Amino acid sequence: MTSDHKLKANRANARASTGPQTAQGRVRSARNAFRHGLSLPVCTDPALCEEVEALAREIAGTGANAEIQELARRVAEAQIDLRRVRSARHRVLSHALSDPYYDSRENMRRKVAFICSLLRLNAPDIPLAAVEKFVTSTPEAPQKLAIILSQEAKQLLAMERYERRALFRRKIAIQALDEAR
Repeated sequence: MTSDHKLKANRANARASTGPQTAQGRVRSARNAFRHGLSLPVCTDPALCEEVEALAREIAGTGANAEIQELARRVAEAQIDLRRVRSARHRVLSHALSDPYYDSRENMRRKVAFICSLLRLNAPDIPLAAVEKFVTSTPEAPQKLAIILSQEAKQLLAMERYERRALFRRKIAIQALDEAR
């Protein structure tokens, strides 16, 4: 059983933690669920809902009863969801790979610090060509891919969880469809 002192402390902490206090913090927290939209059900998008129905009809076949059609719809929803996750991952990686100026955050900080040091009164006299070469340098293909994967790891990991969930849902739906047939 919780002591009175502990109970009062818990209540005081609960009153103090009411979420973001600033307008900027509230706006940021309100957008948490909209980062990539993968948590939304497939049928919230009318175009995807039509694709689900078309795929479900193709899976169920002609003359299928209502139970088979519903099970086929579950398979189709999971398949479209899987395609959506893979497409989102492809967009993240292709966007980063196609950016000719993509660089690690550490290198960007280093470049900004270097430029700031050049703006001081007693800055060294460095040829403009050398400054331009340093500031515009970007990693080459294998190194760039490694930097992208390390910096986007958190987002890619979240997408992997969505993909595993969709694969599992599809597997269960296919098993249920097979049993019903």
